[in-house]
Amino acid sequence: MKKILVVAVVCTMVVLAAGSAFAAGQAHQNAGCGLGTMLFKNQADDSALLQSVQVTINGTFFNTFAITTGTSDCDKPRNFVSNERLNEFVVANMDNLARDIAQGRGETLDAFADLQQVPAEKRPEFYSQLQSGFSRIFTSPNVQMASVIDNISIVTQ
Repeated sequence: MKKILVVAVVCTMVVLAAGSAFAAGQAHQNAGCGLGTMLFKNQADDSALLQSVQVTINGTFFNTFAITTGTSDCDKPRNFVSNERLNEFVVANMDNLARDIAQGRGETLDAFADLQQVPAEKRPEFYSQLQSGFSRIFTSPNVQMASVIDNISIVTQ
């Protein structure tokens, strides 16, 4: 009985919180991306009930794959790095990369820029951005590879 009450309250909150947007015909923006969005494509714009079902399906089924790959009407995050070679390189060269970024130059940094496909004419600016953002990239002595790559993406935007 408690589960039914919780589901009813959550559905009511979703409908009330986005009520004006529902009326405006913006199902995709309201419900997000995923399986529910694909199933109800262009059919839930004017229905709060269908959008509630759509968002429930999107939230129920694990959407990480859709988000990270840009499928199921999801846009791939701007900061997502899918280059496996880059990931392996950063793991294997974390200390050398930190040293080179701190100096603003070096072989490891050059190789990193190659993997990032930074054109030669833009590398001085890229290196400068990394050097000035060092403390935002390497946030602790135990920072993990994924955080370093995400932080580099943020610093160089």
